[in-house]
Amino acid sequence: NGGEVAPHQHDMEEAVDLDALLPAGLGQLTRPFGTIPVDPALGALSLARTQSRIAATNRFGIPAVAHEECLAGFAAWGATAYPVPLSWGATFDPDVVRRMAAAIGRDMRSVGVHQGLAPVLDVVRDARWGRVEETIGEDPYLVGTIGTAYVQGLESAGIVATLKHFVGYSASRAGRNLAPAPMGARERADVLLPPFEMAVREGGARSVMHSYTDTDGVPAAADE
Repeated sequence: NGGEVAPHQHDMEEAVDLDALLPAGLGQLTRPFGTIPVDPALGALSLARTQSRIAATNRFGIPAVAHEECLAGFAAWGATAYPVPLSWGATFDPDVVRRMAAAIGRDMRSVGVHQGLAPVLDVVRDARWGRVEETIGEDPYLVGTIGTAYVQGLESAGIVATLKHFVGYSASRAGRNLAPAPMGARERADVLLPPFEMAVREGGARSVMHSYTDTDGVPAAADE
């Protein structure tokens, strides 16, 4: 009951006619459990009914992908909260992180969620950046090793792990969120890319979220 997350967040919204939209197919459902406190049993029932409606309406009978945040546990009412990723890095213990992530994944699967928006593999470059608490640390090998273990745990439970933010988000100028990332190809290749490569090659991650930044004027999402 604390009001909106951000000022003006609804200013550009347009009402959606779900009945008109569904026959063409619906790709994903954003945080059916995590946007407001939802009783898990009621949420699972509501999600199942929504998925049945989606599948019955499109010609291929395909449900949507339901995704949730799971950075420090399934971000839903009543779910277990775990230490933040900086604490994972401080353990130097991939096995305990792997087991933690598997437990998080089981929680999510039990209520019909398919995809988790974690882990954050951004290597810290400036402690002033406001999302440092979401990161694993400052060392590429540590971030890659611990992050890969998290991916393995989440994926072992059948949840699609999402690597983020690809790539350069944590290196934004002056630590300002969403600022450009001033770096050369060498720094990007040596420091920022290895954790992502490790999590794909060794972790089997099935999803990547692109960064919100640009490097030398090229947005991450448009960089060949």
